[in-house]
Amino acid sequence: MQITSILAIYFLFWVMSAFIMLPFGVRTADEAGVEKVPGQADSAPVDFRPGRLALRASLVAAVLTALFVANFTYGWITAADIDVLPKPPGAG
Repeated sequence: MQITSILAIYFLFWVMSAFIMLPFGVRTADEAGVEKVPGQADSAPVDFRPGRLALRASLVAAVLTALFVANFTYGWITAADIDVLPKPPGAG
């Protein structure tokens, strides 16, 4: 596998991880006991930390990419392993 392919896979895992982890660890003004700014949405976060989110997404993406590349190299799970549709008679 080429390094450019690995970097592209890492980027995809990074974006997916960042979006999945976005709502975790976020507190609203009501949960934090802080007064809201007039016009503020009830669900707006009090203290959003994009650096912390990026670090978490980077770590998760690195682990997922390493597992993906290892599976690609050693063939632990193949397309035949996850083929759940029944084969028609006579198809091989």
